[in-house]
Amino acid sequence: MLCVHLRRKKGQVAVLLSSRADIRRGRRTAGAASSQWRRDLRAAEQATGIRTVGRLLGFGNWSQFGRELGAGGCGGGRGLVPVGEDRQSLSKQEMAHVSFKSKEVDSVPRWSEYLTAEESSPSASASWRATSVDGPQASASGGQRHLQMEPVVQLSKVAEGLLAKMYRLNSILDYPDPNTHTFSDAFWKAGVMPNFPKICTTMSKKFPEHPNKLQLEKVDKFALDALNENAEGYMRNLEQWIMLLLDLLEFREQVLRIILDLSSTVITLLPHQNSLILHAFMDLICSFVRVNLFSDKIPRKMILQVYNILHIMLKGGRDCEFYHRLVQFVDSYDPPVKGLHEDLNFVSPRIGEVLEAVGPIIFLSTDTKKLRNEGFLSPFHPRYPDILTNSAHPMRAQDLANVTSYREWVLLGYLVCPDELLRVTSIDVAMVVLKENLVLPLFRDEYILLHENYQHYVLPKVLESKRMAKSGRTKQKESDMEYNIAKQVEKMLTEVHEQALVACDAIHHERRILLKQEVGRMVLFFTDQPSLLAPNIQMVFSALALAQCEVVWYFQHVGIASSKSTRGRTVDIDATDPTIGFILDGMGKLCCLVRKYIAAIKGMVALDLDATLKGLFQQVLHCLENIPKTQGENVPAITCDLTDLRKHWLSILMIVTSSRSSINIRHLEKATVSTGKEGLVSEGNAAYSWSRCVDELESQLSKHGSLKKLYFYHQHLTTVFRNTMFGPEGRPQHCCAWLGAACSFPECASAIIPEEVNKIGRDSISYVESLIESIMGGLEGLINILDAEGGFGSLEMQLSPEQAALRLNNATRVKAVPGLLAPGNESYPDNSLSVKMLEAAMQRLTSLCSVLNDMEPICVLNHVFVLREYMRDCIIGNFRRRFHNIIRTDNCLQRPSIIESLLRRHLSIIHLAEQHISMDLTEGIREVLLAESFTGLFSNLQVFDRPVETNGGGSAIEIICNWYIENIVRDASRTGVVFDATHNCFRSSQPIGGGYLAESFTDKRELKALVRLFGGYGIDRMDKMLKEHTSALLNCIDSALRSNRDALEGLAGSVNSGDRIERDANLKQIIDIETLADFCIQAGQAITFRELLVEAVGAVLEEKVPLIYSLLKGLTMQLPDEVPDKNEIIRLRRVASSVGVGDKHDAEWVHSILAEYNSANDNSWILLPYLCSAFMVSNMWSSAVYDVNTGGFSNNLHCLARCINAVVGGSEYTRIAKEQRMNSLSNGHTDELQETELLSRASAESNIKSAMQLYVKLSAGIVLDSWNDTSRPHIVPKLIFLDQLCELSPYLPRSTLEAHIPYTILRSIYHQLYGASQMGSEQMTHPQGSRL
Repeated sequence: MLCVHLRRKKGQVAVLLSSRADIRRGRRTAGAASSQWRRDLRAAEQATGIRTVGRLLGFGNWSQFGRELGAGGCGGGRGLVPVGEDRQSLSKQEMAHVSFKSKEVDSVPRWSEYLTAEESSPSASASWRATSVDGPQASASGGQRHLQMEPVVQLSKVAEGLLAKMYRLNSILDYPDPNTHTFSDAFWKAGVMPNFPKICTTMSKKFPEHPNKLQLEKVDKFALDALNENAEGYMRNLEQWIMLLLDLLEFREQVLRIILDLSSTVITLLPHQNSLILHAFMDLICSFVRVNLFSDKIPRKMILQVYNILHIMLKGGRDCEFYHRLVQFVDSYDPPVKGLHEDLNFVSPRIGEVLEAVGPIIFLSTDTKKLRNEGFLSPFHPRYPDILTNSAHPMRAQDLANVTSYREWVLLGYLVCPDELLRVTSIDVAMVVLKENLVLPLFRDEYILLHENYQHYVLPKVLESKRMAKSGRTKQKESDMEYNIAKQVEKMLTEVHEQALVACDAIHHERRILLKQEVGRMVLFFTDQPSLLAPNIQMVFSALALAQCEVVWYFQHVGIASSKSTRGRTVDIDATDPTIGFILDGMGKLCCLVRKYIAAIKGMVALDLDATLKGLFQQVLHCLENIPKTQGENVPAITCDLTDLRKHWLSILMIVTSSRSSINIRHLEKATVSTGKEGLVSEGNAAYSWSRCVDELESQLSKHGSLKKLYFYHQHLTTVFRNTMFGPEGRPQHCCAWLGAACSFPECASAIIPEEVNKIGRDSISYVESLIESIMGGLEGLINILDAEGGFGSLEMQLSPEQAALRLNNATRVKAVPGLLAPGNESYPDNSLSVKMLEAAMQRLTSLCSVLNDMEPICVLNHVFVLREYMRDCIIGNFRRRFHNIIRTDNCLQRPSIIESLLRRHLSIIHLAEQHISMDLTEGIREVLLAESFTGLFSNLQVFDRPVETNGGGSAIEIICNWYIENIVRDASRTGVVFDATHNCFRSSQPIGGGYLAESFTDKRELKALVRLFGGYGIDRMDKMLKEHTSALLNCIDSALRSNRDALEGLAGSVNSGDRIERDANLKQIIDIETLADFCIQAGQAITFRELLVEAVGAVLEEKVPLIYSLLKGLTMQLPDEVPDKNEIIRLRRVASSVGVGDKHDAEWVHSILAEYNSANDNSWILLPYLCSAFMVSNMWSSAVYDVNTGGFSNNLHCLARCINAVVGGSEYTRIAKEQRMNSLSNGHTDELQETELLSRASAESNIKSAMQLYVKLSAGIVLDSWNDTSRPHIVPKLIFLDQLCELSPYLPRSTLEAHIPYTILRSIYHQLYGASQMGSEQMTHPQGSRL
């Protein structure tokens, strides 16, 4: 019995037809949907006197209404593009070619804004018309039209555009809550609504009352006046959004007409019979529901009311023409679920049938044990493992690819058609799906709380049905069954929320574990057997679809809390779940395999179709041509083009599934099914699906394997990635999958919102950069773990022979010494954790390097990210930072030998990683070391006209050189740094900066390590800084010579005349002698340190490149003996001096300083021996104590001897060279001196020897003349000083001093000093042994 329900609401009259028994029992048959439905509708019209839906929509009679519905009058002739998200949904080309006499009612389509240019182009429409069923049959059928899917596909596309627009508006308005009238400050500042909260909120709250009746002047008179003054601007801001409301209204009307047409004409909508049309039909219904549910999130009432009052202000009190229609529309969908209940009541039974039909697939997808045991996602046959191709469940495996859509159908279907829950099997289907979800996704990351909406809108309907069934319980048995079902549904809806909170995460976690295992096995299997990828491609799609669903579900529920739980419980999503990384990695590898063998898959699938299905389709066409028809029909022949095959099949399918057709699907099934095999329609649908694996394989793969929806959860994605990537169960090699997801993010941008492309692109690039930063941070962490003292550092801890002997002896004793471990203790299993940690870190490092090296570039819009380059920069940058970190300790410089050791350890780790990378990291390391050492051209070796760019003052060599100059040469920290001539190094009385003593930095072994670290450029920089420091000190000597010239000339005259009184008077006239002596000691320290550095360079050079060293050594002996030298000879001589070749390094170095800085310009430097002799009357001798252990003085006076020797020799070379050049210029010669004018170096050395002898003579005279009882203690260090000067100077023989001071005196002094030192050491060794 067909019942007619009448509804009248605010001027809207509609006729809703449903079968009460069908609603309660769900047994409505699809075959009676054509003629009987029309007869009952006419009877209802005559009985009630109310016009039917067809008349209300403007049709004069039912025939016209039927024709318009059949032709799809709502937008015929406009471009169509299907946007179904299921595997068997219609493709963009094929479904578009299935129009049947589309009616072009508008020259400019209404929905052209929501379609791309290609989809709405005239050529596309022409091609659709060209493939329509036309000709004699259409005219002979008396205007009968078959199904038309063009509007269905078009409206699904329009729904996406409407959702995108509403999403954009929602984000602009800062996500308001229109139901509670809660609006943020950003809402009013967005520029959409006038910034008058009181008036706007009042109109929204009082909806649907007309604004003129609200007395707004009493609410806010000032705001109302301001609104009136700027009404035109405010109205312009609202125009595009009021048009959005009109589009929603028109969308509703057209969708309802299309759904009414399909539901009343399609014979069957079961997935195993008519899956193609089913998916298009259900996709349109789901899109319609999502659009209307989402519309509740935008302030529809406020937009409409404000726009209308602005229109009234501008148009003299008249409402806008569409105001009352929109008021009726918005009010009927307030809330949207109630409006959907009323609008979709007529199609509720068909939806219930569909939801029941997809139940078995949903049950299968939730049974992880069955999926695993029976091999639904395995390429192996579950019962015959030797069979590599799994043919046990071919169709069921294909259906698993659609299970995501099926779940969405269930959630949305029972929400808007609650009466269908009263079917016998519906409660189980709903229970399974509701138990594993908390939210109902609408669009992108927008959602509504699932269980709260079921409690508000579904449960009351169930309770109402329960009451109705209870009232008729005594009369009918069916009512008794309905009552029991309603009672069970009520209990289920009441309890399922709490069950979901407890179990949903565990359910999906178990499913993710299954997918992790199965997808991993698929990757291994198809990598080994790629030829089996083609016959199992549908199973691959199913696995990808299930994995995609689980990943999206995980991120949709991260941070979701159910605010209306009865116990206040929330689901806790584990952000450290490592299965996400495994699934993403498996999906990425599967997609790469399919793309790698895509040509082979297409060929194999096409071959299969040609061999098995092509003949079947030819037979079908042959049978169809032989069917008796009133008039013949020309059916085009099937060609090899699979696109045409799908087009023709869809055309046939539209005909045979229509109840208006004389030959329907049931006739074909009965006529073609034989021996229990599948019928023609089932085979055709399978052929359609397989054909898409030929020319649409890439789009199929993108649909099932794309993770573009994760863009809207990219912040959660980054958090989970960081928590799982380098966790205990994470795999660093999964990083490629996390990065690869970003490639599809820009696809989320809607074409109708141009600014979305840039925003999503920027977010995608930011996401990739953030992940790369995390990955590189993890790579650095792995390298640093191995480089730590607990890593490779623990392997460097070796015992000295003495320590090993001590521990072996200790192990043989009965009573062990505490603190000493037995040999082999580190090999015990209990102590092997450190080794296991090292092995795990090495394995992760090598696998991560290998994966990053093999990863394809990540392309996001116009940005390309090459992970190998990032990895190289990361390793090199980490090496540079590590280099700077190990240079310094907390308060001091690290010892060069330790720096070298740590760098070698770090380099061994880099070389380990380099074995898995197809690039040269060693070259990058060398670049870093060169950059940290290079501060300029190599002196005397590299001469360029153009200056070379150098690093700033932050390079490693700059840090080290400054530290050595400040703490060793200048002793700025006042740690008592003195030169130890015995051990040939500097010593300090206390650690420098709380670190090491000075000998730990100036020992020959440490300086050799320094040379090996920084090479020639680094040592040259040290030499330059020593030159700068020494040059400043030489300038002080030059200033002293100039300022004391008269006194020094008087001193020279008194020495020649032998007048002691005059000599002493002149000595007293010399000013700042103490300061000058201190400067000369510093210069001596610099010269001494440079001498140590030169010796280390020579030793390293002789060890590493002995041929070059011997070449320089031999070349130095063959240099011409001329003064001044030519420029090339000067450069060669200085290079030889810098590597320790020769015996006059100090004088040559000082000579180069004086020549480079243009010092010693006048003849006052001939008075230098007299100035130096004045140091003998300085007060510094009073604190000078000779230490026999170091062979020097406590205040570094022995460095003064090296300074005097070097400065006197260098100044004499400089003076003679300048005199020769001046003489040449005065004689009119060129700058190049004539050979006859050149002096030999022997003459210059003779002058140096004379000056040094004069100094010794004058100093000895001053010392001996001051011999008295008061000054006797100061004479000893002076005599030792002069003796050391004669010993180290190559210009003075040892006999020089004996001519002035008897050697017996010096021998007596040394005997006394060394004897006292030996006695003191014996007393320290034997403190109690005074008597033997």
